[in-house]
Amino acid sequence: LPIYLLRVIMRSNSLSVDLPISAPASQVWDAIADWQGQSNWMLQTKVFLTSKESTGVGVTIEAFTGPLYRFYPRFAWLGVLDLMRVTHWQPPVRCDVIHYGKIIKGTGTFEVESVGEQSSIFHWSEEIAAPKLIFLLIKPFILTGVKISLSRFRRLLE
Repeated sequence: LPIYLLRVIMRSNSLSVDLPISAPASQVWDAIADWQGQSNWMLQTKVFLTSKESTGVGVTIEAFTGPLYRFYPRFAWLGVLDLMRVTHWQPPVRCDVIHYGKIIKGTGTFEVESVGEQSSIFHWSEEIAAPKLIFLLIKPFILTGVKISLSRFRRLLE
């Protein structure tokens, strides 16, 4: 496709969820920044830290999502591998990533807002580069999975 046509077809599509949590912002941040620990609450997902560093700009993470995620990479063809690199790191407030895999492309943001000594709000947002029609078809499934995952996350902290 000509590049100008590609720009029209591939659009950035936004998703966001705000999650109130009865836990201090520092505790929420620590749990979010525990990349491999995300495997404990992300729906059907196994998360790997793939860089030597675990914090800061440049950290790389892989997340495999699929019905047989526990057996990755043996059943890799039954899921999706999300490749991410941290592009902004501002603990304990904000982390931005870029999704640069073959299938999932776009950006993501985690923000933790303190609203008291023992409560905070976790703001999750994504900008997904995909054709609008495909995005509209998958959006309900993505949001359902994210909401289930974030509910598990909240239960772990409260």
